[in-house]
Amino acid sequence: MIRVENLHRHFGGFRAVDGATLEIAPGSITGLVGPNGAGKSTLFNVIAGALPPTSGRVIMDGEDITGLPPHELFKKGLLRTFQIAHEFSSMTCRENLMMVPSGQAGEKLWNTWFNRKQIRDEEAALLTKADEVLDFLTISHLKDEKAGNLSGGQKKLLELGRTMMVEAKIVFLDEVGAGVNRTLLNTIGDAIQRLNKERGYTFCMIEHDMEFIGRLCDPVIVMAEGKVLAEGTIEDIKSNEQVIEAYLGTGLKNKEPA
Repeated sequence: MIRVENLHRHFGGFRAVDGATLEIAPGSITGLVGPNGAGKSTLFNVIAGALPPTSGRVIMDGEDITGLPPHELFKKGLLRTFQIAHEFSSMTCRENLMMVPSGQAGEKLWNTWFNRKQIRDEEAALLTKADEVLDFLTISHLKDEKAGNLSGGQKKLLELGRTMMVEAKIVFLDEVGAGVNRTLLNTIGDAIQRLNKERGYTFCMIEHDMEFIGRLCDPVIVMAEGKVLAEGTIEDIKSNEQVIEAYLGTGLKNKEPA
């Protein structure tokens, strides 16, 4: 699905990503972990087109997508979410979802004059799909709630829902569990697993909650100092001495589950 080849992203003399090479297999839920400053989010930003690489390549389904802008990658089915959810706070949850698909008929002035039926039909279909997504995520009771009024976890669910409004192939999740209570985190995890198993989504997620990573992800990739340090199952990672050293000796091996 995704192959990253010797990827570099430098900021002056600082090498945020320093020769990272990795693969994300189709149909997988791949975890990306590492200490703060390891280069995880920068790697996501380069893959998703928010930052150009200094050098290296990103391949998706055999196609070189290096440096393509986010809107082009969106059309190819590559989407990402952010650690801080990016909702339209003054719009309802349903309206947030209906905004996602590009190229809607109502975006063209000509159609507002001469193709009103097409606009109505398209909006009705989007409304139905938005309600199906909200029901899938178990937040249908919030469909008419302003998105700005949601809790942090509910906003993360809504952001996940936006990926369901288009034909997503691979979704990059940046700390989907940050600031989310355990109950909602379990709901988010259930939704990710269902999307993976029932709809064929491929996921790659940055996350610091190792219990959450262990529940969802195989394989797990560890980054440190801009490089890929290790890859394997969660059990492999927890017992890897290099990984423990990267976490300053306190980390995975000795950390009690949350």
